[in-house]
Amino acid sequence: MFAFAVARRYLLSSPLQTALLVAGVALGVTIFVFITALIHGLAVTLTDRVTADSAHVTLEPATRVARVLGAPGVDTEAVALVSTFQRHQIREWSSTVALVRQQDSVTAVSPRITGNAFLVKGEAVAPVSVTGVDPQALDAITPISTMLVGGKADLERGGLLIGYRLAADLGLSPGQPVLFRTDRGVERLLTVQGVFKTGVQALDERVTFLSIQAARPLFRLPEGVTNIEIKLTDPQSARPLAVFLQGATGLRAIPWQDRNLGLDEALTAQDQTGQLIQGFSLVSIIIGVASAMVLSTYRRRSEIGIMRAFGVSGGFVSQVFILQGLMIGLIGAVAGCVFGYGLCRVLAGLTRADGAPVLPITPEQGGYLAALILTTLGAVLASVAPARSAARLDPLKAIQQ
Repeated sequence: MFAFAVARRYLLSSPLQTALLVAGVALGVTIFVFITALIHGLAVTLTDRVTADSAHVTLEPATRVARVLGAPGVDTEAVALVSTFQRHQIREWSSTVALVRQQDSVTAVSPRITGNAFLVKGEAVAPVSVTGVDPQALDAITPISTMLVGGKADLERGGLLIGYRLAADLGLSPGQPVLFRTDRGVERLLTVQGVFKTGVQALDERVTFLSIQAARPLFRLPEGVTNIEIKLTDPQSARPLAVFLQGATGLRAIPWQDRNLGLDEALTAQDQTGQLIQGFSLVSIIIGVASAMVLSTYRRRSEIGIMRAFGVSGGFVSQVFILQGLMIGLIGAVAGCVFGYGLCRVLAGLTRADGAPVLPITPEQGGYLAALILTTLGAVLASVAPARSAARLDPLKAIQQ
């Protein structure tokens, strides 16, 4: 293609200017890649920290609603029925668990019985939040056995796991008995089998674990469970799965985002900030390419005039300058993607003394295809106006200047 050959000749005739222009485009793309990888890495890190020890989706009994009938022509009102004597529970939980396990994105399912109780040791009384779980799946949602600072994670035969702050407040240690009194008025002597430390004060001073078999008589739930917690391979798939499960089971399905609205808003704001910075990077690239093309058009006015005088069409002249922009954008974009990936890999390998990464960056999520397409397209668009200006030059005036 002759237009391509002319465009390449123009670029090679000023190697320093072309190199600086390509370097500027590459720098803008490198910033684009770095910001994209950093924003994605921050989102993944924050999500993992929030959901690492909690469920991604929680199934709870649906709130029962009664309709109060009014007079003819009067709108009905819906009121929630709340009983203080009968606990809401999931009775057909086995079939629900089977349905959940069939979903490809699910990695763990934990039916649970939760409630409130008091631990009594002598004259000391402490309110606690109780979680009854399957002893064989104790770590399905929260890896509690890895957080033990004393004893062992044994929930068989009425074993109890408590936080280290709670143990300190009541003067308890592994192997000691403690009176367990539930909000259903049931009392039982349980043995502390292990003490854990999560690092979260609210959990370490209030949460306790026991087996679901031991929790049933204590909370008067011989058959059902109070909730089902689900862990997923990708936390971002929580909302679609929650919608599906709620429609399929009739239960309330709560994704982790609904329990952490502040984090969800922060991640949205963070993503918008990243998009703004990416937009500025693209704008700077477009301005740089457009400025270079305008300068090239001005410097080559006489050459353009001679070509036009020999019958070269304005469309051909436009093609030459647009192809220059295309080559600058494409070469700069490829170079920027390569440099950006290398930079992200280097930064991802930097760690602190404790082994944690200095920057939570994910090199694989640098948005390389988007950077390549947007930069090339932006460079082409930036060349259109100078190309049209060159095509409209009057050959006689251009030669005389």
